[in-house]
Amino acid sequence: MELRQIIYFIEVAKREHVTDAANALHVAQSAISRQIFNLEAELGVDLFIREGRNVRLTPIGRIFLDHMEEAIQVINHAKQVVEEYTDPQRGTVRVGFPSSLASYILPNAISAFREEYPDVNFNLNQGSYHDLIDSVVRGDINLAVLGPIPQNKRKLTTKILFTERLIALLPSSHPLARRRSLTVGQLQNDAFVMFPKGYVLRDLAVDACAQQGFQPTVSFEGRDIDSIKGLVSAGLGVSLVPEITLFDSIPRTTVRIPIVDPEVTRTVGVIKAKGRDLLPTEEVFYDFLVQFFRRLEDFQN
Repeated sequence: MELRQIIYFIEVAKREHVTDAANALHVAQSAISRQIFNLEAELGVDLFIREGRNVRLTPIGRIFLDHMEEAIQVINHAKQVVEEYTDPQRGTVRVGFPSSLASYILPNAISAFREEYPDVNFNLNQGSYHDLIDSVVRGDINLAVLGPIPQNKRKLTTKILFTERLIALLPSSHPLARRRSLTVGQLQNDAFVMFPKGYVLRDLAVDACAQQGFQPTVSFEGRDIDSIKGLVSAGLGVSLVPEITLFDSIPRTTVRIPIVDPEVTRTVGVIKAKGRDLLPTEEVFYDFLVQFFRRLEDFQN
């Protein structure tokens, strides 16, 4: 079995058309047909059902495709490792992040990193908290910046970068909008705008309400931090949001007020898979993140 045969096979399987695959790969159709025939002969099974110019995978062909796509990922990863070992300052960093870190934290860290390593590329993957953890464990990505840092995850190595507060975001017309600080209990009669169930920021907010002896009434849900802020700005409820998400700007017709009881915080940090080495460029970025936030903390103190 040759690498060329695998590449041809995957392309034909995706397009279900030999001619289209040949055009995409810039090779002769006869060359692809011959290599597919040789591959089937070597394996002793039919991988495709021929229907004129079109083809369809057989059941065993679908299974073989899954394994070959995994094999190609391993090969590409190995090639990338070799390339980056020759010059880790020109590689690619693949990093995941949630929406709550998309507008300030990660962009600023990447901007500072690019000043020192201008030739490094980034492949950014935004996702939900639990999806990001699963992606790191599976190996879809090697790094994720998220908060709070997961606890008791045996398959992960975690590093806390900083701890931040959650604060109240209220419509500016709210009766408590002029307060210097609030307790969560003072909001128990309000409708809340929250992330959907299963989102960790919702869990933090609900837990804070429970500590004050009430279950929040959720009027609206938003899947990203901008949606949450927009709904509060429209006067549709109050919310508890990470302080970092309001660094750049506060939405119109809203006010931010510190929460003093209970103090609601989350850790923010970086995770990677335990027992799996980062690519050299990713290792450089990981070390940079740790030092970047350490210097930032020293400056603030």
